Amino acid sequence: MRIGDLADATGVSRRLLRYYEEQGLLDPVRQANGYREYAPSDVGRVRRIRAMLAAGLPTAVIGRLLRCVHEDDDPTPLACPAFIADLHREHARIEETITHLQSTQKSLESLLKTALLQQAAVTGAAAGETRRESANSGTGARRV
Repeated sequence: MRIGDLADATGVSRRLLRYYEEQGLLDPVRQANGYREYAPSDVGRVRRIRAMLAAGLPTAVIGRLLRCVHEDDDPTPLACPAFIADLHREHARIEETITHLQSTQKSLESLLKTALLQQAAVTGAAAGETRRESANSGTGARRV
């Protein structure tokens, strides 16, 4: 099947399929005219790639894991030792990223709270000054 047929069968753009090829995730046969020829099994392979990408795995890890997957339409890889070790590493990496993002979020919330308090203090002081000026102008007293 040609790249357009694979794109239609998987819902993945031609550009993305070419990217998967560049990353070594797909290996189509090149015809004499330069066209890519994909095997029917590549439909399942693209689905497995998409499932692993959705789980947050980078393409470098996916490339190592593809040898552990079923050759049918099941996107779940077999439980080979390399797969499990890579999943543990990726899980730890994602947890670390989440922890870092939560810390960053707390810092941002603190900065925002401080900025809002300062803004309220400035706005409140300016409003109080305006009220005093209005009250003074009503009594005939002027500030010099």
